[in-house]
Amino acid sequence: MSSDDFPLSGRRILILVGEIYEDLELWYPKLRLEEAGASTTIAGPAANQHYNGKHGYPCTSDAAIADMAANDFDALIVPGGFMPDKLRRDLVLLQLVRDFDAAKKPIAAICHGGWITISAGVYRGVRVTGSPGIKDDLVNAGATYEDQAVVVDGHHISSRRPDDLPEFCRAIIQMMSSQS
Repeated sequence: MSSDDFPLSGRRILILVGEIYEDLELWYPKLRLEEAGASTTIAGPAANQHYNGKHGYPCTSDAAIADMAANDFDALIVPGGFMPDKLRRDLVLLQLVRDFDAAKKPIAAICHGGWITISAGVYRGVRVTGSPGIKDDLVNAGATYEDQAVVVDGHHISSRRPDDLPEFCRAIIQMMSSQS
């Protein structure tokens, strides 16, 4: 195998989890990015906590969000589901998202994951997509909404729904592979 087989070798990716996360939007990127050579850390409100997915698939967090720092990671993945509505109230998490944004590190949000980036205040002037159910929220946050499978604007990557996961993951890998 060549280094082309593992374009994300040595890269660290933080993935958020919480109760009633969208199962595919967490697990598909986690496994796809690990397949590309990245290491992933799943962080939730508490470390070593069991969380149930929207469709019943379980996930145990590796770490607590409060213990995470943007400096320790190369990218942030924000899955959807009902999880973002609760997590967006966590001031520590919102600062963490702002820290990723300030460092211009990839922030990839899918479906309702955009609620977290909206609450962090990092979408003003950014072209994005997301679940049609949060289109108004995205626009009211100052983003430009596009109904596309994936939208890449600067270091922001966004997608609408689980069906868009192949394009979402390709965009993450492409962005991270092109960064030094």
